[in-house]
Amino acid sequence: MVRFSEANSKIVALMEVDALKPYLTEGKKVYSFDLLSGHNCPFANECHSQVIINNEGKKRIQDGANTKFRCFSASQEVLFPAVYNMRKANSDALHGLSAARMSAVINNAIPKNLGICRLHVGGDFFNPIYFQAWLTVVANNPDRLFYGYTKSLPYWVNNIALVNQLDNLVLTASYGGRRDDMIETYNLRAANVVNHPDDTDLEIDHTDEHAANPAKRHENFSLLIHGIQPVGSEASKGIKRLKAEKIKFAYGKKVSV
Repeated sequence: MVRFSEANSKIVALMEVDALKPYLTEGKKVYSFDLLSGHNCPFANECHSQVIINNEGKKRIQDGANTKFRCFSASQEVLFPAVYNMRKANSDALHGLSAARMSAVINNAIPKNLGICRLHVGGDFFNPIYFQAWLTVVANNPDRLFYGYTKSLPYWVNNIALVNQLDNLVLTASYGGRRDDMIETYNLRAANVVNHPDDTDLEIDHTDEHAANPAKRHENFSLLIHGIQPVGSEASKGIKRLKAEKIKFAYGKKVSV
């Protein structure tokens, strides 16, 4: 049994985007499907963070050896026990299944009023079988839109012909992974995280409007640093500057499960 999450305060804004409203008729809504962060991110590098639990049952963030900016969704899992528990339950339910069984489990759990789904606020495609399972789910739901950021680029590239055939799937390669070289080699649409608007010439996507829009599936964009960052890091200095200059970079504290 797996569960989809209701839209958080960032992606719920997609309901106001004209280009996406055809997917949200008749009361349909935005959801996400999430897994534990870090534990399900095999190609994460510069954002690799995950929750670990000590012998006393207390949770804390463990950053990777090359972490430059802490994964905001891993921080959510420390702050909100229900979020951690739901993502762990999804992760546990899917690991070890065949692609056919995974796709069936996911498909059977889709809420009837789901119009748009983000893959994943937490986690990533953890192995090629899981990626293939989602391709089946997307193909079986042509009236619904699925989008997501991923660093699991080998799985995308190995299935690139099928991905390109799915009009209702919009993927974004996320810079900062272990296979960034594949982004340019295979001309993948990509997003990078910046510490300040001055650091990019690309559009900054504050609401996932760019990430989700099928009409922009070939246009690169940037994201502003957000979430709780390690003290003294360049990312934390970036957030301090954004706050001082009153530049929006956070998306509220609402986290739905």
